Amino acid sequence: MYPLPGALFPDHRIIAFYGNLYSTRMGILGELPKDSMFKKLQEEVAAWQMADPSVKTIPALHYIATTAQAAPGKGGKHRLRMPFHQIDTIMDWAGQINALVFVDIQVGHSTVKEEVAALEKYLQLPNVHLGIDPEFSMKNGERPGSKIGTFTSDDINDAIDLLAASVRKNNLPPKVLVVHRFTQGMVTGYDKIKMVPEVQVVMDMDGFGEKILKTATYQRYIYKEPVQFTGFKLFYKNDGKTASGMFTPAELLKLTPKPIYIQYQ
Repeated sequence: MYPLPGALFPDHRIIAFYGNLYSTRMGILGELPKDSMFKKLQEEVAAWQMADPSVKTIPALHYIATTAQAAPGKGGKHRLRMPFHQIDTIMDWAGQINALVFVDIQVGHSTVKEEVAALEKYLQLPNVHLGIDPEFSMKNGERPGSKIGTFTSDDINDAIDLLAASVRKNNLPPKVLVVHRFTQGMVTGYDKIKMVPEVQVVMDMDGFGEKILKTATYQRYIYKEPVQFTGFKLFYKNDGKTASGMFTPAELLKLTPKPIYIQYQ
């Protein structure tokens, strides 16, 4: 499918810092003070640009805007929406370093449709994109975190439909949709995921561990069940603690397909 004007892929690679401002444990975004975080992000962007000069490398702040909760909470949906003023802070920070913004949703007992709709005012802005996390999508009433959740192709297509509608309605460049995945069961029916010119889908290899394990996971779930573009997630703490350490850009660029979206947690 030929990309629409303004499409980020395949001519760009996104380097994203992931997290939440309420927690120092959810990722590098929220763990470090803003200026230190900016400096570290810009160092990663420069390292990737040097490792692969064939594409333009751009920074992103990937913000968990809806977090899954162990407690049912108001409405019994096992999810907590972050206040808009907090997302506005992320928007402001992104503007300071010319970065993209991703809003990420962990639906708990809610639905993709409901949670994406709640973020519509951000998704109608040209520099805001979407991440969805099947790990915390509980189809049978389980408590989020008690087992690994799942999305069907219908769930993912709901996100694609909403993003495509926003692109058409607001005359925007294509949106990027990042879907996190580290097990077979997290995504079902990958071959029924829609391809539309308004949305560029990234299957993002999540999960931490030794390099050999992460490479095998990438080959098993991302390479074998491709959708459109691929991503790879790196964990400063958990990957850093392993004997093999964290992947370098040069090592990740040896993968097939080459990941075009890199997320640091």
